[in-house]
Amino acid sequence: MQQLKHTFRGFLPVVVDVETGGFNARTDALLEVAAVILGTEDDGRLVRRQTVFAQVEPFPGANIEKAALEVNGIKIDNPLRMAVPEREALDKLFRPIRNAVSENGCSRAVLVGHNAHFDLGFVNAAVERSGIKRNPFHPFSVFDTATLGGVLLGQTVLAKALEATGLGHDTREAHSAIYDAEKTADLFCLLYNSAREVRQQLLLRAGEGGEPA
Repeated sequence: MQQLKHTFRGFLPVVVDVETGGFNARTDALLEVAAVILGTEDDGRLVRRQTVFAQVEPFPGANIEKAALEVNGIKIDNPLRMAVPEREALDKLFRPIRNAVSENGCSRAVLVGHNAHFDLGFVNAAVERSGIKRNPFHPFSVFDTATLGGVLLGQTVLAKALEATGLGHDTREAHSAIYDAEKTADLFCLLYNSAREVRQQLLLRAGEGGEPA
């Protein structure tokens, strides 16, 4: 297994998906969060390594839109949710992420997501509310599979991008943080692995004095 310290300029890619009570990270509840830590095989291929997940209690005074719950299917009062406060949920996610950052010789994590700034906004808002001093994620840089899918596949919708690549998409499982994070991770890994050969050719050409196309 290779380290990732030279692959993404010292950043460790971690795929994140959140399920929420609305679209506003400052006012709306964070309800689920999943993180998929990535790594590389000996041949350099990017793969899934570990998935971490937490159900989250709405913070005091949080807004929760009925329409949001209809989409994600979360039942706030279901005791089987085993939801925990935001600080506990983030600690559960951040501990293995920090360990992976260290093990891979990276400086910090970078969030990968589908429409990634949405997920990063909710993570950053929860970090601020919880008083966490060491957020492992870069504060604003992301890798966005919606953008990558649009450029490489002509598809910006996650389900359509997954179908276009043959990865498949189950509408019954969609809008679960774990499912969406793992499928987004599969898409990101596939796109990265497919682009490696082209990238290496461009870098070789640039090293020989030519200008990359």
